[in-house]
Amino acid sequence: MKTLKLAVVAVLMTGLAACVAGTGPSQQAAQGGSVKEITLGFWHGLIAPVTLVGEIVNEVAPGILPWKVQMYEKQSNGALYDVGFFVGLFAAPSFLTAGVSRRRRIAR
Repeated sequence: MKTLKLAVVAVLMTGLAACVAGTGPSQQAAQGGSVKEITLGFWHGLIAPVTLVGEIVNEVAPGILPWKVQMYEKQSNGALYDVGFFVGLFAAPSFLTAGVSRRRRIAR
């Protein structure tokens, strides 16, 4: 069971890494209209803790990761991306702790 959990986490981390700021599709989506901008900003804010770890790894040991990680989409030119980013950034701890608190209620 523990191996299965580790495998799921590894797959999720790989999926998150594919959606970071700075990729071609991400840059294109940032220019694609208001709904796309706010959604993209929210997603990048939500995965910001993981992205921060990737940026630190790239700074400390360049070349370990096969891609360059960015915390923030620099190509965005709208306030909606910024709003989405900060809402996602502040929502991330809620998503992380929601599963833990639900498991504690079930265990009692």
